[in-house]
Amino acid sequence: MTTNVERGVARAFDSALPTRFSLTPKTTLAGQLDGAWWPYSRDLPTELPSLVEALEGRLGRITRAMVNPTRWPLVPHKVSVTGHTVHVGWFTELDPDKIILLSYNVGRFDLLVIPPVTEPAAAARLLAAAAIPGSVLTAGVLMSDEAATGRRMRDTRSSEDTWENDGGSSLPPLRHPVVGARMIPLPGNTRR
Repeated sequence: MTTNVERGVARAFDSALPTRFSLTPKTTLAGQLDGAWWPYSRDLPTELPSLVEALEGRLGRITRAMVNPTRWPLVPHKVSVTGHTVHVGWFTELDPDKIILLSYNVGRFDLLVIPPVTEPAAAARLLAAAAIPGSVLTAGVLMSDEAATGRRMRDTRSSEDTWENDGGSSLPPLRHPVVGARMIPLPGNTRR
């Protein structure tokens, strides 16, 4: 199945860096998330305006944002965006890996927040996974799955490094088949 994902191309405030996000395609399938956002830092007053500006073309005027304060060191009550103010609320009950945006046109819009320090390959996987229409995966599940995938990838690289650096694999060699062993024919197989 191929999913077309809308990718962010908006520019961040006072910066030449693009706003990094993905959105689910417009569909009737409702999922747990409406996309993902990969900010450059944990500075919400600096990062939120570029996200809001990037999304307002699709969502209409965004008036409120909700976050869990465990991932954001500073949560302001208001953030200025070109032409208006976004009211920000923090809720400890909210998934810490998610931001909720409220707008006049769409209503509620839930985005996975990818940590700024995430490697680009992992962030690309998360941006794509969060934008799958009708997905039942929550932000927390996606983040824990990605952490497990990252561990598996590091373990694989570690095994490859062992092979390259230690002159071979740490596993015992495979046994060769016994020469002269008799093959037992399977039913329907007439070859000997």
